[in-house]
Amino acid sequence: MKALFLALFMLAASAQAAITVVDDAGARVTLARPAQRVISMAPHITELLFAAGGGARIVGAMNYSDYPAAARSIPPIGSNSQIDIERVIATKPDLLIVWQSGNTARQIAQLQGLGIPVFHSEPRKLDEVATSLLRFGQLLGTEATAQTAAGAYRAKLTALRTRYASRPPVTVFYQAWDSPLYTLNGEQIASDAIRACGGRNIFADLKTVAPQVGVEAVVQRDPEAIVGGKLYTPQDRGLSIWLPYKGMTAVRRNNLFTLDEELLTRPGPRVVDGAAALCARLDEARSRRVR
Repeated sequence: MKALFLALFMLAASAQAAITVVDDAGARVTLARPAQRVISMAPHITELLFAAGGGARIVGAMNYSDYPAAARSIPPIGSNSQIDIERVIATKPDLLIVWQSGNTARQIAQLQGLGIPVFHSEPRKLDEVATSLLRFGQLLGTEATAQTAAGAYRAKLTALRTRYASRPPVTVFYQAWDSPLYTLNGEQIASDAIRACGGRNIFADLKTVAPQVGVEAVVQRDPEAIVGGKLYTPQDRGLSIWLPYKGMTAVRRNNLFTLDEELLTRPGPRVVDGAAALCARLDEARSRRVR
């Protein structure tokens, strides 16, 4: 009887140790125990893992995983164009976290073929960053740290929306790249940040997440503000491409705003800080209206 009780107890304990979390693709991902060796397949995933209390458990990361500073010492396992599968296997991971928009279908299929649990991370709304933190906390067994991080993030987001969301709308063109000209549609998290600031993305209706658009289309829609990222090389023209179009509202009112695009487009905990900077610039655009 004692042996039977012990066996039942151990079986119950084992069942309790199993963790099942639904990922952003709607799939149920089950781990026998909290993940100890994780590979991050995108920079935003790396940031979320650190914030959720699991930075020390990342054994491999995708290139450009550069925040926080400790992330720069994580062994690289590839780029969005090529994964080193042998290196992935050598790290002996017990969880792979992938990004559908940044990792190719071929790459994800390769990883799934390894027989290691794969979790899809795809936050497209500001609120989903907090949800991601909580899910990562479950996967890692670091719920307390994740809950604290999610709570702090939500407090910042609530304060931001309370301050800006009901202000007069500002039409916005988000310039992801200048040559060729790319923007973001309403499904990308930067567009949700625009909404939180009381703005309206003029290309939110396009079906592709990062569509290429023509200069004429932007001129025709005549946004009140144009937002773009910082310049990386002397050849980058950035927002200066709009200066010849002096009849555009954004140009005429000097509403060409350069922001840190990583804070706005990388769906990690710092996106709320990027949104705050965006909100402040859209308020500048409101202040330049003719009264």
